[in-house]
Amino acid sequence: MNTRALTIGIRRGWAEHVHYLRSRRELASGLVGTVGVYVLLVRWQGDTLVEGTGQSQAVLMTAGFVAFSLFSAGLMNLPMGIAADREEGALLRLRTVPGGTRAYLVARAVSVLLQIAGHVLLMLAAGAVFAGLGLPPAAGDWLTLAWVLALGTLAVVPIGAAIGALLPGPRNAASILSLPLMALTLVSGVMFPLGRLPEGVQWVAQMFPLYWQGLGLRSVFLPDSMAVAEIGGSWRLAETAAVLGAWAVAGLLLAPVLLLRAARRESGARLAERQERRAAQGAF
Repeated sequence: MNTRALTIGIRRGWAEHVHYLRSRRELASGLVGTVGVYVLLVRWQGDTLVEGTGQSQAVLMTAGFVAFSLFSAGLMNLPMGIAADREEGALLRLRTVPGGTRAYLVARAVSVLLQIAGHVLLMLAAGAVFAGLGLPPAAGDWLTLAWVLALGTLAVVPIGAAIGALLPGPRNAASILSLPLMALTLVSGVMFPLGRLPEGVQWVAQMFPLYWQGLGLRSVFLPDSMAVAEIGGSWRLAETAAVLGAWAVAGLLLAPVLLLRAARRESGARLAERQERRAAQGAF
């Protein structure tokens, strides 16, 4: 990726984030769907202790909910947004811009990362106020939180972009993505310890980034004594960085190809046909 595409992508990503902050509807929807739901959950049972751990439910819920929010933003919201962009002709316009596909991918990654970072900070503040959540005490924990969020975002955004390029359209995107993502969430140790599941399921879960995102986040919020409940009895931060990095590299290689392919399949006639179809559906 050349420097020009990277610079354009960062600027566009920042502009998209500013637009998101200024859009009351989008901002309210994002905050209610993440911070609002999180506050309700920790208020409901966040002050109870998890049996055998000495930790409050809020601590475990925070790590799991942040991981799920990051995962769903990259692999649910982003593909739906890209499918909508394609429907509106944005991918068609990428064909006329040198390096446009890569700049578009960088912009999407920057926008998602900024959005997730804002939601995480608000969730931590809400957890501290409403559930007595203890914030990470050491600078090293905050550094770990920063690189897990950054690398975790890079691990899912390119894959989400590739999925968005393959989706048939934005209208049925949610129904296509919801069931696989929910199944992956259930087997990735976000809702309950992965060690309780069969060994075969554990191996499958470790192939996907959601487990490693959750593991890295648990290492930030939980005491080191809790690592014995994890696979291998440790937080495995080096393995976390390696797996998330591998997903990021794979996505960065695959996503531009699929986005460019989707852009090449677009045409003015197809765009006009979709617009006429939407107008006809809106008339009823």
